[in-house]
Amino acid sequence: MFPVNMMNATTGFDIALHVKPTELAEVRVAPKNYYLDSLQNRKDYAKIFNYKKPGLALSDGSSGSGVGLDLDQIINMFRFKRNRRLQAFQDRLIEDEHDKFIDHRFTHYIVKKITGLSGNALDSFMYRFRPSYEFTKIATDYEFFDYIKLAYQDYLIRHPIKKEEHHDPNAPH
Repeated sequence: MFPVNMMNATTGFDIALHVKPTELAEVRVAPKNYYLDSLQNRKDYAKIFNYKKPGLALSDGSSGSGVGLDLDQIINMFRFKRNRRLQAFQDRLIEDEHDKFIDHRFTHYIVKKITGLSGNALDSFMYRFRPSYEFTKIATDYEFFDYIKLAYQDYLIRHPIKKEEHHDPNAPH
């Protein structure tokens, strides 16, 4: 044990575990999975994703009083601030999910592999030519890659590339 006030910050401080490596549990690291993350997000925010603007509705009679108007729905119709807040939150969650889906398909790795761009030029290209959610959702891999190629041709016309910003993706490594 070393009291914190006794440690000298200018010298190295090594910390070691006195445990045999064979006694430690196995640790597996997996990359992020868009689909599982999306499902978990939908589960965590199920009330918000399933939110519908309140309106007149019939009660199902589960309280034993028979079928009638749902008083909670009638009351919620007049809770304007709450309804706007819930709708805005639902819209933000859906927009965030769409952005993550685009990020899942439109990656630095794929764009760099197709275009050969790197560094600031790659970041600039990805910002300028980020595809819409609708296109990303319906495009086949061929159409998606073709979009990147066509966008790259447009990018080259507008932004001449300096030699150090570009490498030939077909050149041997």
